[in-house]
Amino acid sequence: MSGLDLETLSRSMVKLRATVPEDGFTAGILGSQRTGSGVVINSDGLILTIGYLVTEATDVWLTTPDGRELAGHPLAYDQVTGFGLVVPLEKADIAPVPFGSSADLRVGDEAYSISAPEFAEPLPVHVFARREFAGAWEYLLEDAIFATPAHPHWSGCALIDGGGCLAGIGSLLVRELTAGSEIDANMFVPIDLLKPILEDLATRGRTLRQSRPWLGLYTAEMKGKVYVTGVAEGGPAQLADLREGDLIMQVADHEVATLPEFYRRLWAVGPAGSGVPLTAFRSGTRLHVNVRSVDRGDLLKRPQAH
Repeated sequence: MSGLDLETLSRSMVKLRATVPEDGFTAGILGSQRTGSGVVINSDGLILTIGYLVTEATDVWLTTPDGRELAGHPLAYDQVTGFGLVVPLEKADIAPVPFGSSADLRVGDEAYSISAPEFAEPLPVHVFARREFAGAWEYLLEDAIFATPAHPHWSGCALIDGGGCLAGIGSLLVRELTAGSEIDANMFVPIDLLKPILEDLATRGRTLRQSRPWLGLYTAEMKGKVYVTGVAEGGPAQLADLREGDLIMQVADHEVATLPEFYRRLWAVGPAGSGVPLTAFRSGTRLHVNVRSVDRGDLLKRPQAH
């Protein structure tokens, strides 16, 4: 690890600032002003970041390591993986970071978490865990990467492996339990998930995979049960009168006890637009509802073409 040229790697990172309309579907949850990092991944200056920074963005500004301010276009946001792509609208002249293999990154391996230089110095980290991650917002990764210590500016930062290659993109700050105490860690989206979809995202702005059904539910798993912790304003779940505190018991007659089970059963019902039969429990009453799912992307504001 000591042989890595961290200064050069840092100069492949940019600061990213995005503005989202106040009436954007995600503005209430993610805010209308978002800031994080991105990493240049090819000779054309294409920038990879975490998608929540740029979804619904109308304006994106990139700050290069030498202080230049460049306009950017939010090219793509892939809801399944969480990746986002930004195209600089001026020549960036920034060397790209080559892709590594996130599958080869093992628990205990040393790495670096690198943000835009304006935020922080490269941070030595070690891979704390590799495991499934289920997010409250209908999101599931089969094999997420968790690294400690946590980077103070994790959104869109690059996880660099021992060979100086890109292994993941920073997504979240999480609390991890170790030796009876809690520590802060970052969850990274593995770079291997990008490789099969990069060409489609870069040329079409989306993948060709079938859109998943989306309900607009925020959920949590507690003691082997799945509870509703919130509903998206104007989303299918709200329209079906699902409420905070409801216990989700079944999806299409299949029992669900964990978030991954819930999501897999939901997505197995059919494509976006399918009716999703749910059995819920509220205040002693069993409820049967058929929620008409949607493609979440249809609710998001589209970036203006440049």
